[in-house]
Amino acid sequence: MRKEGDVDAALKGADKVIVGEYYLPHLAHVAMETPVAVADVKGDKADIWAPVQSAGGTREDVAKTLGIPEENVTVNVTLLGGGFGRKSKCDFALEAALLSKELGTPVKVQWTRDDDVRHGFLHTASVERIEAGLDKKGKVIAWRHRSVAPSIASTFAAGTVHQAPFELGMGLVDMPFEIANIQCENPEAAAHTRIGWFRSVSNIPHAFAVQSMVGELAHTTNRDQKEMLLELIGSPRIVDLSSVKDLWNYGEPYSSYPIDTARLRRAVELVAEKGEWGRSVPKGHGLGIAVHRSFVSYIATIVEVAVDDKGKFTVPRVDTAIDCGTYVNPERIQSQIEGAAIMGMSLANAAERRRRAGRAALRASVGQRHLCRDRQAYPGAANRQATGDVEALLAETVSSTRRRNGRSSKRMRRICSAAFSCSRIPRSAVGAGLNDRRPGAP
Repeated sequence: MRKEGDVDAALKGADKVIVGEYYLPHLAHVAMETPVAVADVKGDKADIWAPVQSAGGTREDVAKTLGIPEENVTVNVTLLGGGFGRKSKCDFALEAALLSKELGTPVKVQWTRDDDVRHGFLHTASVERIEAGLDKKGKVIAWRHRSVAPSIASTFAAGTVHQAPFELGMGLVDMPFEIANIQCENPEAAAHTRIGWFRSVSNIPHAFAVQSMVGELAHTTNRDQKEMLLELIGSPRIVDLSSVKDLWNYGEPYSSYPIDTARLRRAVELVAEKGEWGRSVPKGHGLGIAVHRSFVSYIATIVEVAVDDKGKFTVPRVDTAIDCGTYVNPERIQSQIEGAAIMGMSLANAAERRRRAGRAALRASVGQRHLCRDRQAYPGAANRQATGDVEALLAETVSSTRRRNGRSSKRMRRICSAAFSCSRIPRSAVGAGLNDRRPGAP
């Protein structure tokens, strides 16, 4: 997928090799409002009322399902009640349309939460393996990232076993670190359930793995995590991705919206300043920092985690800085980032979806999710970036805090694996000092 230098030789000659395997389970959307639709089908005309994310796609699918002209279908979009990608699929609206046609009367279909969990389009499961080779001075000289996950494309094309370019371009092949030897791989993985769009999409597993490895490298080399992160990002430059075949850049031309490490570094420096990185924290507390480029925006986050004597952790504070270029409504961006942080914490704690005897079930019941349930923020362009950062930080910061407390040397490399509560709404440092940066400007 991406190959620069000679990773095999560099790893073989490295003074030390750090290996991390990071697991992300299937995740359910569990939006505040479950899928619901009203349909009124009369002859060859259909009126639909539903919280769908794609009105045009719904219109097309309803027309095809009913066998009527597309121009005879009217789709009235209601408030989403939380979408997060799930309501880009209109299967619940099709159910209402078919029932209305059969019964000859308007029909409302309201899914139960059990329906929602068992019959959704899930975020894909993934395993991320990263091997980082260090020289005798502790400098990273080799980086191999192997990502295995069923693709969203499998929902549209049976037999798909590799991630699509748009999935690979979300934090895998576009990894911005200045390392001489880089190799990104994508082995096969078949889908065994319906995979769908999900807030942040493949940025979630990739950011989780990459930023967790940064924390592990900092710990191994006894370095400050922020300084290790900035060293890996390297010099201010436009990242050369010419070795990547079929590079996907969120639908934007790379010449206009390249990866600018100056902006990435500035996001780290800003959140470190506003989030008071390195500040003294009480016993049992720890700080973590991460940065990621997602949807051509740059976002950095600091999470403070408190771990009690029983291993339960809480999050007293989250600070986030985002450089999304020119913005119009900063207060809207702030609400999006706060919602993304809350959703990221919720996912990291209680969103795992498993199968028992052929049926799907959540790891934790909906009632157990109330500690971090402010997930109703309307999904937009600015809110997708924070989710993966928060998940990575929770895992890494809990691990480092437990080590300092002498409780455990075992690292958290698996999302949805710890008791957790959210104690208050996050803070945001949204775009301060960054708004005047043009895309691609140094």
